[in-house]
Amino acid sequence: MGPLIGVLALQGGVEEHLSMLRALNVRTLPVRTLAELEEADALILPGGESPAHYRLLGRLGLLERLRQRICEGMPVWGTCAGAILLAGRITGQEPILHAADYTIERNSYGGQLSSFRAVVSVKGVGDAFPAVFIRAPRIIETGKGVAVLSSWQGHPVACRQAHILVTTFHPELTTDGRFHRYFIESVVGADCKVEP
Repeated sequence: MGPLIGVLALQGGVEEHLSMLRALNVRTLPVRTLAELEEADALILPGGESPAHYRLLGRLGLLERLRQRICEGMPVWGTCAGAILLAGRITGQEPILHAADYTIERNSYGGQLSSFRAVVSVKGVGDAFPAVFIRAPRIIETGKGVAVLSSWQGHPVACRQAHILVTTFHPELTTDGRFHRYFIESVVGADCKVEP
């Protein structure tokens, strides 16, 4: 039996991540409670609204335990708002989970009307990956322990620090499952098999 991959299911692109994981024949769990957080072997923090995530994590009593689990080495992947939650530094505000050594700026490319698509190359994932940016944050500085996996217009858009993976774009909004496979195989360290 493979690892149980949780998706924080408080707000944002939850179903899209769950669908991608199921296509890889991975056991999944929407995470809304402390018990579900304890049950998950790894966790995806989806896009959405980072202030809403922060408020709900606090209200449901999940914030401190999530910090602890990440410190204990639980593999975690933050997409867009999730990357904001995991940042060690956020311009103009205090960090939330303070998990990885990078600085991020919220809504750096503009609002909803400034959303765009790009094609990027990602180390460990491959070339020509379709990146969907929606009110995307921008990583403006990375520490020594952070590996930049992909950049767009001179700024990192995908990074990894040990068991923490972040993307400022939304792989779950495409039909390309390579990034989810990378998370399972390389970050979580588990076999996955696409269903026929």
